[in-house]
Amino acid sequence: MKHFFNRKDTIVTEALDGFLATAGSGALARLDGYPEIKVVLRADWDKTKVAVVSGGGAGHEPSHAGFVGAGMLTAAVSGEIFASPSVEAVLAAIRATTGPAGCLLIVKNYTGDRLNFGLAAEKARAEGLAVEMVIVADDIALPDIAQPRGVAGTLFVHKIAGHLSESGHDLASVAAAARAAAKDIVSLGISLSSCSIPGQAHEERFGAEDGELGLGIHGEPGVERIALEAASKLVAIMAERLAARLDPHSRYALLINNLGSVPPLEMSLIANAVLSSSLAKAVALTIGPGHLMTALNMNGFSLSLIKLDAEREKALLAPVGPHAWLPAKPVRAPVVVAMAKPASGTATKPASREAAAERLIKAVCQKLIALEEPLNALDAKAGDGDTGSTVATGARSILERIDALPLADRAATAAAIGDALGTSMGGSSGVLLSIFFTAASQSLGSGASLSKALVAGLDRMTFYGGAKVGDRTMVDALEPALKALDASGPEAAAKAARQGAEATAGMQKAKAGRSAYIGRQLDSADPGAFAVAEVFAAVAALFAPA
Repeated sequence: MKHFFNRKDTIVTEALDGFLATAGSGALARLDGYPEIKVVLRADWDKTKVAVVSGGGAGHEPSHAGFVGAGMLTAAVSGEIFASPSVEAVLAAIRATTGPAGCLLIVKNYTGDRLNFGLAAEKARAEGLAVEMVIVADDIALPDIAQPRGVAGTLFVHKIAGHLSESGHDLASVAAAARAAAKDIVSLGISLSSCSIPGQAHEERFGAEDGELGLGIHGEPGVERIALEAASKLVAIMAERLAARLDPHSRYALLINNLGSVPPLEMSLIANAVLSSSLAKAVALTIGPGHLMTALNMNGFSLSLIKLDAEREKALLAPVGPHAWLPAKPVRAPVVVAMAKPASGTATKPASREAAAERLIKAVCQKLIALEEPLNALDAKAGDGDTGSTVATGARSILERIDALPLADRAATAAAIGDALGTSMGGSSGVLLSIFFTAASQSLGSGASLSKALVAGLDRMTFYGGAKVGDRTMVDALEPALKALDASGPEAAAKAARQGAEATAGMQKAKAGRSAYIGRQLDSADPGAFAVAEVFAAVAALFAPA
């Protein structure tokens, strides 16, 4: 695994300084005990309120420093990556933030955190400070373990305690609410990879077709290895285990947490799967999906639920200062807006027959379908090897619709072909050809000849696409072919198209299209230009004297 870092021993302090430099508000600060004491705290803190302090090892960003601010944490204490902060660091945070109202420590249920935060609390009490500690143990992955781990559900406690502190509640009530909340949280995670630590050798313990259910936020092995399945099935397994721990008569808030490297697209898909699962009926509020308590670059996610009452719901919905916190939102079904109807005059024309047009369209489509494999092979030299499949898909879609085309009306036929290619081909090729035929249709509708209408279509296609002759695209064959067609007919067009396509083989660098991203020189014809030449050859043969 590769990582961006300078030195292993300065990763955390450099990251915290980068975070503070870009926070922008001036409301955050750090204590001056670097590098041993790594504490981010509110610069505007009012010590007449209960301080809420949490923390743990680094590697869980934005937890914990990202949640320091109005309405959440007063201070966050960081250790090295996946290592508990020292007693001295925790004690420094307590001293810096605690006034007459006292301090609440929120600790995840790991031995190192419990011991170091606990000893710091005892030392602070010996100094005369009022300190309470709540331990969060929300992970349900290991049902028989005496001390479950504290994972992302801890953030619910941060939010609730932070809100109550900001609202002026005393230490006893803030601590009581935090402890009660911690007892009503359940969490479960799943991942398709373990995480890697910068500067350490990494050996992936997962196979290509499996993942782990119930692994910890430090990369600890899960409760069981699980086969890679559709996301909905994996979510259903998690939902079943979580639902077994819920009160069927209660409402819950759901936190959807990215453990590090799951793309946003997949996280939204996961959110949809969760809200379509057996958990959906219990969920009233959602937080995320997003990065909240990560495990470095772990390719996984976790789900956390907390039972709601009026006080907790108010606390979770209250605005906060930290931007890393994702606001809680009520669950809403997608709003669907009806699509606008086509403007007048664009209604689909009824099917009609015209033998010459049908022969021409069939000849072109059959040629493109026959070229699928040769074009794919040609494209593989400079692109992703799918040009043949793309154009063949478009050709097949036209053949499938040919009995429904208004062949007796050239303008309507061109428009229908443009619509079909725009929806069936996909990618930029489909859009470009859709523009080509749509613009040609408009020109035909204004009385232009077929050859001049096709030239007009080319003009619009090159305007939007940006390619021109010499850029090593289909335009190198299409433009000379259409000009020759307008001036001299199909045979001259076929000759011009072939010459244009052959010229692309001598163009060392593409200037448009996907091939433009290839750094090396190219020595084969552009597949799009080659296809154009083959099409015009087929058209010329169709119109050749018997």
